[in-house]
Amino acid sequence: MKKAILISFIFCPFFSFGQTLYNPQDLYDSPGGLFDKDSLRDIYVNFQDPNYHNVLVNSFFTSPSSRIPATITISGVSLDSAGVRYKGNSTFCLPNDNGNPKVPFNIDMNYWISGQKLLDYKKIKLANAWMDPTFAKEFTAAKIYRKYLPSAEVNLTKLHVQGNYLGVYVNTESINKQFLDKHFNEKSGSLFKCDPSGMFCDTAGAPAGGRPDLKWLGIDSTDYYDDYTIKSDNGWGDLLDFIYTLNFNFNEIDSVLNVDRVLWAFAVNSVISNLDTYNGYYIHNYYLYQTGDGLFQMIPWDLDNSFLGAILGFTNPTTLYQRDPYYTSTQGDRPLAYNLLNDPFYRKQYTAHLRTVINESLDTSIIRGSINTLQSLAHTAVDSDQYRQYTTSEYYDNAENHIGFWWRNGGIMETIDGRKAYLLSHPEISLIPPTINNVAVNNSLVTADVFGSNTVELMATESEYNSKFQSFAMLDDGLNGDVMAGDGIFTTTLPFQGSGNDVKFYIRAENNDALMLNPERAEYEFYIHCVPHIWQQALSICDGNSIIIGANTYSIAGNYTDTLLNSSGCDSILYTNIAIDYNTTSFDTLITNTSIVWNGMNLTTSGDYTFLLANSVNCDSIAHLNLIIENISAIFTISNNKSKTLLKITNVLGEPTKPTSNTPLFYIYDDGTVEKKLILE
Repeated sequence: MKKAILISFIFCPFFSFGQTLYNPQDLYDSPGGLFDKDSLRDIYVNFQDPNYHNVLVNSFFTSPSSRIPATITISGVSLDSAGVRYKGNSTFCLPNDNGNPKVPFNIDMNYWISGQKLLDYKKIKLANAWMDPTFAKEFTAAKIYRKYLPSAEVNLTKLHVQGNYLGVYVNTESINKQFLDKHFNEKSGSLFKCDPSGMFCDTAGAPAGGRPDLKWLGIDSTDYYDDYTIKSDNGWGDLLDFIYTLNFNFNEIDSVLNVDRVLWAFAVNSVISNLDTYNGYYIHNYYLYQTGDGLFQMIPWDLDNSFLGAILGFTNPTTLYQRDPYYTSTQGDRPLAYNLLNDPFYRKQYTAHLRTVINESLDTSIIRGSINTLQSLAHTAVDSDQYRQYTTSEYYDNAENHIGFWWRNGGIMETIDGRKAYLLSHPEISLIPPTINNVAVNNSLVTADVFGSNTVELMATESEYNSKFQSFAMLDDGLNGDVMAGDGIFTTTLPFQGSGNDVKFYIRAENNDALMLNPERAEYEFYIHCVPHIWQQALSICDGNSIIIGANTYSIAGNYTDTLLNSSGCDSILYTNIAIDYNTTSFDTLITNTSIVWNGMNLTTSGDYTFLLANSVNCDSIAHLNLIIENISAIFTISNNKSKTLLKITNVLGEPTKPTSNTPLFYIYDDGTVEKKLILE
C-alpha cells in the first residue's frame, strides 16, 4: 500500500565556503505550463446561459465582481462551473461600445469548485490587446520587469466562446494568493490593487473614479475606497499606516516599504516608456502587498502601454523619448515618487537601477528576435482574428515603427531607439560609478575588488524575507583581515556567524557622483553564504516499493546520506534510515451451501477470489479465498479427487479432530500444504 515517497529537493554539489548567487528566475514557471512562451493554446469557454453576454455586460457596470458559470476546456481537459466575468476598463468599453464581442475575460476556476485548477492555476486573465497592434508589448515588457522584481507571467492564447473564435488574447497571470505564495512563500498579508474604480465608459450607474496616488486622506478607510481595492481579508489599517508614514514620517519609510523594489519598478517604467504608471502619465496599474516583515512590495500590472503604446497619441514622440526619468510632479501630488527621488541616496540608487536596465534590457537585436518568434507563432491566429482592431500589416509594422494618423501607437523598436539614446546621454545617468569585481568569501572574510569609490559597504541580512539588509563597512586598510592597504581589495568580516542562518548579501560602492551594486540586480538578486543544514529522518517502505530522495532512489534497508538544495538555494545534508516493512498473504478455503458476502463482495458461485487490504504496518495484505458452494454430502468426494493426500485435520489448538460444521479447521496434506476451512450449515 505504501507508495514511493518523493522529497522535493534539487540535488547540487555541497560548498562549505564561498557564496552562491540567488536567482529569483527559478520562481517562474518551467516551459510547458499555462504560460509556456513557445505554444499557442486554444481555450474554449461555454456558458450555460445563452444570454451570457448581456448578463456580463450589465454586471460589468452594476456589479463588477459578479460571475456566471461556464465550462472551460484547454488541451482536452474540461473544468465545470468556472466563474467568469468581463474585466478591463478602456479595453472593455471601446470594443463593447462598438458592438464588438472581443472584450477581456476574468476566469476563476476556483470560484464555485474549491481547489479546481487549470494547468495548476486557479485564475486566468485574458486581455484583448485592443490598443496593441503587435500583441507583443505586454509580453515583451513582462520579460524585462521579471528580471528586477516579482512580476506576472504572460503569453498568448486563442479564445473560443460558445464555439465562436474571438481571436488572440494576452494571457496574464493573476496577482492573487497563488502568485504571492509563488514569489514570497506566503499569502496572508494585506493585498491592494491600486487602480481607480471609475469607468472609461461614460455610462450612468458606473462607480465614481479615484486616483491611487498614496496621498493622505485621513483616518477613515472609506475615503480610500475609490482609489484602492482590497484583495485580502483585511488590511486597511496596514495601508493607512504606510500612507501616513510616507507623507509625514518619511525618515522611517524603510520600516513600512521595500524601497528598493519600488525603485526598480520606477526604473523599468521609465526606461521602457511605460507611461501608464505611478511615475508616468497616469497614476495606477500596480499592486501593493505587505509581506511578513511588515514591508509593502510594489508589483507592476497591466503593461500593454509599454514602449509608449496607445499613449503616444498626438504627442511628438521626441517629447516622450526625452521625458525626465526623475519626474516627480510637485510636492504632495505624487508623494512616493517625490519623496524617494528627492532623497539624495535613494536617487543615486534609482540611477544605478536605471543604468542596469538600460545596459541589460534594451538590446534591440534580442528584443527584435523575441518579437519575431512570438509574431511568427501567432501569425495564422492573428490573421484569422475577425474582431481585432488592426490589420496584419500593422501587426508587423508597429513592432518597428509608430503607426497611425489621427492617433498614433508607439512602435516598439522606434521607441527603444529614441528613449535609449536620450537616457545614455542624460548627464546624471552618464556619471561614472565605481566598479566592483571578484566578490568572494573565504575564512569568514568577505572581499571585493573595488575601484573609483569613496565608500564600500557589505549589505547583509539573514531575513527569511530577503529584506532589511544592514550596512557593514568594508575597508582597504591592511587591518582586520585585509591583506594589504591600498591594493583595491576591500575586506570585512562576514556578519551573523553562529546564528545558524544563511547570510544573504551584496556589495554597494559609492563615490561623489554615482553608486554601483554587485550583483547589479540587488536586492532582487544577492549572494548567499550557506550554513550547512543537517537533517535526519527515519522512514519505512513496503517490500518492493522505493523512495526518491533528491536524485537517488532507494529500495533496500540501510542508512543513506544525500546532499540537497534547500529553499534558500543552500545545501542541506540529509541522513535517512530506511526500514523495510513486509507485505502479507493469507489463504482460506470456505465450504458452504449458500452464497456469502466477503469483504464487500457478494459471492454466489464457487471459485478463487482475491482482495487487497492493508496490514498492521500499512503494507499490502492479500487475502485469497477458495470458495466451494456445494452439497455437504459432496465435500469429501471433492477432497478425495485432489492430487494430494489428507494426513490429518486439527482445530485451532492443533488438536486432531473430525470434520465439524461451523468451526474453523486446518487440513494438513502430504505435500506440506495447509488449508483453513470453514464448513457452514
